[in-house]
Amino acid sequence: MTTHFAHAYEKGIDSQPRKTSVVASLVRDRYVADAVVILENTPRRAARAVLKAVESANANLINNSKVSIDPKTIRIARIFVTSGTRMRRYVPASRGRALPYEKISSNIFVEVAGEEKVKKENK
Repeated sequence: MTTHFAHAYEKGIDSQPRKTSVVASLVRDRYVADAVVILENTPRRAARAVLKAVESANANLINNSKVSIDPKTIRIARIFVTSGTRMRRYVPASRGRALPYEKISSNIFVEVAGEEKVKKENK
């Protein structure tokens, strides 16, 4: 049996990388079926974005590999969160001033690994 890999990359998530990486660490090194259940029941806003990335990587492995993959063996090989683009914005302040702030986004990378299905031999 050989191991096959696929990945997904979500960019520009409107959540800070520090908050998103907390959610990503909940599902690191788990099977995809377990990770989906955990993320669906996590009350953080970043859980939806991480769930979307995990399901996308899972679909990429199942649909884009040349051989058939056993869905029970698909696990998250790597998941990490990096900082995305920062948008400069301004908020009005007293006496006609404008105070700057940054809208921070994050990028999520998910790589999944799965084993090839074993073919049964006909006798």
